[in-house]
Amino acid sequence: MAKKLNTNSNPYIIIYSIVLVVIVAFCLAFVYSSLKEQQDKNVALDVKKQVLATLDIREFADDADAEAQYKNIVIMTDTVDAETKSIIYTCKLNGEYKYILSVKGMGLWGPIWGYVALNADKQTVYGAYFNHESETAGLGAEIKDSKKWQDQFKGKKAIVDGEVKLGVKKPTDIKPEEKDFTVDGVTGATLTCNGVDLMFKESFKKYSDFLNLKN
Repeated sequence: MAKKLNTNSNPYIIIYSIVLVVIVAFCLAFVYSSLKEQQDKNVALDVKKQVLATLDIREFADDADAEAQYKNIVIMTDTVDAETKSIIYTCKLNGEYKYILSVKGMGLWGPIWGYVALNADKQTVYGAYFNHESETAGLGAEIKDSKKWQDQFKGKKAIVDGEVKLGVKKPTDIKPEEKDFTVDGVTGATLTCNGVDLMFKESFKKYSDFLNLKN
């Protein structure tokens, strides 16, 4: 007669626990891998939508439409600095070349970032889009939420005589000679806007050769 397995013995409990832990770990790893793959796809799609928003393309029938428009418009990407993810997106829109530069900086409460589209002259702003991690709703968060504020950048000079001039200031601080390249800051969000202003100065340095900036 076969000896009955003693489920209360120490060896059984140890082996059972090990098997259970291995099975649970495998399941968790599988779930994490599956979710991460989808999460990475969602992040990549969100970036594409932000890039297109810089060109004032903000409405999509669905995600497939966004992917299709991005593929049709963005003809090349060039990573200038992998560490800071400084990327040039070469686009062709209605037969004209546009160059979108990614920018990153710090706002009042955390990271801010965005994209600035330049015309073929590599000096004049065609469009802009900004985002943030934790700026205050109704104040600093307006750099993302207010299209009206973002639209102020259209037509501004980003580069003048080989120098980065694009900036953000309080309306009362903008001198007449600065109006061609300076945008009014968001009311009540001075520190966030100071971050945006510095973001241009620091991020554009990464594209010095592309923009023919003076050393």
